[in-house]
Amino acid sequence: MASDISMNDAPVVVHSDYIPRNAIDHMNPFFFKSHHHAHSQYGHHHHHSHHNALRQQPYTTPTVVVAAAASHPHSHSIAKDFPSPSSGTDSSSSSSSSSPSSVDLQIPVPRHLSAHLDPCTAPSYNTPPATPPLTLLERQAAAAAAANANAASVVEAKRKNKDDPLAWCTARARIPTPDGSEYFLHIYENKMDKKEHLAFVFGDAIRSQSLDRVQPNETEMDRIKRGAYTGRLQNTVDLPTQQQESLAAPTSSTVTTTETLAAMDVDQNTTSSMVTPAPVAVPLVRIHSECFTGEIGHSARCDCGEQLDEAIRLMKAEGSGVVVYLRQEGRGIGLGEKLKAYNLQDLGYDTVMANLLLNHGADERTYEVAQAILEDLGLNQIRLLTNNPDKMEKIEKDSNIKVMDRVPMMPKSWEAIQQGTEAEFVVKEGAVENKIVKGKELDKYLKVKVERMRHLIPIPTSL
Repeated sequence: MASDISMNDAPVVVHSDYIPRNAIDHMNPFFFKSHHHAHSQYGHHHHHSHHNALRQQPYTTPTVVVAAAASHPHSHSIAKDFPSPSSGTDSSSSSSSSSPSSVDLQIPVPRHLSAHLDPCTAPSYNTPPATPPLTLLERQAAAAAAANANAASVVEAKRKNKDDPLAWCTARARIPTPDGSEYFLHIYENKMDKKEHLAFVFGDAIRSQSLDRVQPNETEMDRIKRGAYTGRLQNTVDLPTQQQESLAAPTSSTVTTTETLAAMDVDQNTTSSMVTPAPVAVPLVRIHSECFTGEIGHSARCDCGEQLDEAIRLMKAEGSGVVVYLRQEGRGIGLGEKLKAYNLQDLGYDTVMANLLLNHGADERTYEVAQAILEDLGLNQIRLLTNNPDKMEKIEKDSNIKVMDRVPMMPKSWEAIQQGTEAEFVVKEGAVENKIVKGKELDKYLKVKVERMRHLIPIPTSL
């Protein structure tokens, strides 16, 4: 028996968790294919021609709510096979049959219906276009799982094939500094991400093995351009022509490459001993993560710029050492997410909790690329400049690298407090090699490192 319900009829009140019919029609896959809209100039009418599968199932009459809206009249017609609330049709016999349970039109069918019903008897259906997409948390979790799986596969491949390195040096160049010293900046590509990681190499005794390898069809100038030479390059562009000709064949005192040695009739088996300087004592190494705000922006929220400057100062003093500079801003979450964390810190959350509230880990940095860089530079024994025991553990994990000693990095402002010279402590913001910071925000940041991240720094008793 058909039942027509006009928009002028009095509304029927039902339970509080009512779902509008138009929402049901798009959420319920049983009615998606059979729900047609007929539009006209004065409104639209709904006609339901239900799925044949439902005709064979017992039916529980749905309650219908009609809201009065004079400006938008509706006319609903329901197929005769489905009795209306006023119908005298007896459905008790159907409900007592052995067929599957009744269907309530007010409750959307689960998206994964096949997981609940026997696939042999479940009706086939398509997920409607209105099916809600994955939530932000679900997308982030899926992306993190994929990244972890990729990282794990890369690390496993590295362990199995030592001839196929995880990272390799593509170029290096000499960088002079204002105090007259210099270092060689190395650029590394890798298989884990699309970022270029760096290595500040002090002294001539530490060299990249991947950079020195001979590449197919390369000329001597190709090797010079990418930095595969020893000694120092000499300017031949601004000199008179006669002097340029005399310098056309470089000597071992200026620059030495594989092709130069071959032209000098040098036994290639002795090349490594001539090109590679004698090894030094256990070098000082700093594994440093990129921090734009602390190194460039003079932020007082952290001491990253201060740590980088101090590491470079110590290595200049020793005449040897390596700063492995990893592009892992914000403990691995990126600069954009780091700024969001800053806003949460202004609300009172500490650095760890801010990351967690952004659905990140407290520290998402990884050190496989750092391991590969140190191995490429031939450093199996190092003195690590750090306060972070987690970094020490991860550098040694699944590698031949041994941390022979930990060199602590005491924050300058805390060091002044312990020495009783706090009143004399002056911060010259922006000065070269003087990114020293102090302040309440820095103190809070450092205390969280000690109390929640195991950093080995003594907290001044006055704080």
